[in-house]
Amino acid sequence: MHKLENLVYWILESKSRKFLVIVLTLVALALSILMIPTGLVKARMLPGKSANTFSVYVDTPTGSSKEQTKEVSECVVDILKKEKNVINMEQYIGEGIPLDYAGLVKGSGMKNSENVAEIAVNLTDKHDREEKSFSMVGRLRPKIKSSCEKLVKGTVIKLIEQPAGPPTLSSIVVEVTGDNLKELRYLSKETAKVLSQTKKVVDVDIMSDDLFKKYELVPNKDKIARSGLSVEQVNKILYLAFQGMAIAHKNSKNEAGQIQIYLSLDPKTKKFDKKSLEALKSKMASMNLMNKRGMLVPVNEVVDIKEVQNTPMIMHKDLNRMINVIAETDNESQVYPLLKARAAMIKHFKKLGYKVEKEPGISTYMFDLHLTNKKTGEKFLLRWDGEMKVTLDTFRDLGAAFIGALVLIFLLLVIYYKSFSLSAIVLAGSFLSIIGVIVGHWVANLVTTDTFFLTATSLIGFIALMGISSRNSLLLIDFAKSLIEAKGMERRRAIALSSATRAKPIALTAVAIILGSALLASDPVFGGLGVALISGTVAAVFVSLIFVPVLLDGAKAMDKDDENPIHHDTNDISITR
Repeated sequence: MHKLENLVYWILESKSRKFLVIVLTLVALALSILMIPTGLVKARMLPGKSANTFSVYVDTPTGSSKEQTKEVSECVVDILKKEKNVINMEQYIGEGIPLDYAGLVKGSGMKNSENVAEIAVNLTDKHDREEKSFSMVGRLRPKIKSSCEKLVKGTVIKLIEQPAGPPTLSSIVVEVTGDNLKELRYLSKETAKVLSQTKKVVDVDIMSDDLFKKYELVPNKDKIARSGLSVEQVNKILYLAFQGMAIAHKNSKNEAGQIQIYLSLDPKTKKFDKKSLEALKSKMASMNLMNKRGMLVPVNEVVDIKEVQNTPMIMHKDLNRMINVIAETDNESQVYPLLKARAAMIKHFKKLGYKVEKEPGISTYMFDLHLTNKKTGEKFLLRWDGEMKVTLDTFRDLGAAFIGALVLIFLLLVIYYKSFSLSAIVLAGSFLSIIGVIVGHWVANLVTTDTFFLTATSLIGFIALMGISSRNSLLLIDFAKSLIEAKGMERRRAIALSSATRAKPIALTAVAIILGSALLASDPVFGGLGVALISGTVAAVFVSLIFVPVLLDGAKAMDKDDENPIHHDTNDISITR
């Protein structure tokens, strides 16, 4: 340890060398923090989770038949059958799969229409395959979408992974809010257009029903009465022809209730040649009912065909009309595509004749955009939600916890040392461990095949490092103060000696932390915590042994000669290391 003592003392002897250490440390801090906005280290709430299952959502255009939806779904199944890691699949046409972790907030349990389908894909155990589930999804997505979406124009296919953290509606959600429904639809389509043109943004979809015309069959009571039929008779034949109905019941000793006997026409009989009014009239003319006089009456003579507008789904939030535009990110953090898409939206909507204003202040809604139609004066809001909102909330809460930890540590140190300068030195040394945290993530990203994100668990590791780093600085300060006050040693020599003497326990503590955290480094969710503890601890050791001594040399609280002069012969001092 003599070499370390001499090195520290050599640095403390020269103002230029001390200044160089401070400058290099601050430069390292600035460069490490710049790694986040430049994208060298990417931030995300939680990384991708390698699961044993994922889902495929098929949404054909509103009004599509079940046959069309099944055709698209079968195309997806045919592609997935060729994957060696796929064990089996469960296909649900016209409804959602049984609720899973992802489907809780994605509305799978509420799906009940002919234009939707869901496929549950079960994979081999994640420990028995090399490819991770999120990597497989990223590889299969372009292949499935290019082959199957074209079968029915307007189809959207989404590959849904099981979330590693709190489930959200989607990775990126844009809530388009306003009073004018027609313009809301227009803005949502333009928003989806911008998102679809943003790199790394996939599975863009608008959560609203399409507007279309449909035909209602209304029994004409007057014509029915004159034809010798009954309204009930006409209604039953219509239900039987187009939907099917229960016509009888069966009793069984194995069932508590009655079992319905359901009658339905053959699917080929119910199928129309094309979507037109003429096809509907032709189908109606082919059905006949026998009246009380034994005469056959064509159904189209007693039923009126009425063209009406469909009733689209209505969505509200906080009593405001809203349309959600959702999208996923392809193995990417939500932050960077969002910033690109937001900048593109500002330019795009300005060209369309809207006044675009950003949300004032810094909050979790700071990315929101306020639009005003320059012609009508109507106002609209584009609010960002989804996993991006959860990420901002999480980082905000962890940031508040970090600041709270700093304040509490500072107050405790002021009470202990009766000095603001020494307390500030301890905090400065603790905060600088962030250099190692960020650089460690950058190194981990270089040696791993998938992107290694700076996650919420990484910030938890950094907050935990505050106590470890503070302890290192406390060891140095207390030992140096004891040498100065009890032994009368010259300040710089005392600081250098304390740095060398306490290097061994500091290093042993660091090794114990590193070995204990190594088990977490390979975990897909808590890997950020492990890397933060390992790399942050390494940085904390260097900061404690080199940077903190430089700051201590300039602290007046370390020099007690003015308050209580002590004169000792340093030649008689004996220090055991």
